[in-house]
Amino acid sequence: MEAKVTSQQSPRLLDQLRGAIRVRHYSIRTEEAYVDWARRFILFHGKRHPKEMGAGEVTAFLTHLALERNVSASTQNQAKSALLFLYREVLEMELPWLDEVIAAKAARRLPVVLTQVEARRLLESMSGTMGLVAGLLYGTGMRLLEGLRLRVKDVEFSRREIVVREGKGNKDRVTVLPENLLLPLQAHLEKVKALHERDLDAGFGEVYLPDALARKYPNAARTWGWQYVFPSSVRSIDPRTGVERRHHLYEASVQRAVREAAKLAKIHKPVTPHVLRHSFATHLLQAGYDIRTVQELLGHKDVQTTMIYTHVLNKGGRGVTSPLDM
Repeated sequence: MEAKVTSQQSPRLLDQLRGAIRVRHYSIRTEEAYVDWARRFILFHGKRHPKEMGAGEVTAFLTHLALERNVSASTQNQAKSALLFLYREVLEMELPWLDEVIAAKAARRLPVVLTQVEARRLLESMSGTMGLVAGLLYGTGMRLLEGLRLRVKDVEFSRREIVVREGKGNKDRVTVLPENLLLPLQAHLEKVKALHERDLDAGFGEVYLPDALARKYPNAARTWGWQYVFPSSVRSIDPRTGVERRHHLYEASVQRAVREAAKLAKIHKPVTPHVLRHSFATHLLQAGYDIRTVQELLGHKDVQTTMIYTHVLNKGGRGVTSPLDM
């Protein structure tokens, strides 16, 4: 009987969790992840309410993820962050023991980097919108979602700049707009503008606006400047508001297109869109740009994060001549 009552409480608890996340303007991806981890935690312990559980249950759940599910350190730490948010912000329980639960230490691995020849072969194997997205990621160093969330107003053709809004850590930054992409990007935006005008004629044309901008500027969501540079081919329903809008391209579509292009280019490395960001940084360092400049373009908080690319520069074992070659 007790389990039945608890299972009825769980949906209400998850709704409270969603509400707390939305009040703080967290992204829809964070909301989905936190709700999913809370649900898994509750189900793992037989649908017991989190108020009835403590350090032992949280530790058991995180240990289960690491030892039996073999999740990565970052995934385990995301689960811990979700439970920390649930207890502190929703249940309003200050539990010092949760801070003491040891966070998994992420492995320090060298990034996969393409050579300049491989990068060229990859981009030559792509065309259309997907090819333009991949070229922009390699030419600017943006993360995949930063590129897909790019708005028309943040592309500065005359200054050859792109303003990256709300990047990792909710920070803005400026990166370079490659000269070789000026004409292709302008031609692409002409097509996007025609699509937007057709949406407006059909009574749509709204786009998602961050934070409270939609209330502050009611008409901004329909203006050209706020539209996504890479809109989806179809409109969809916003799960939070129920409004039908045209969102940006689905990230999985770009990931799939890059994988297929790598096969066509016969690149035998695990190639993802993020590899293009790694390649951007490494190739700039190879070209002689200082590491602080690369740090700013990538939006890294700490230069130590950028330093990892110095370990993959094409210098043949960090520039050391092997005794066998002497």
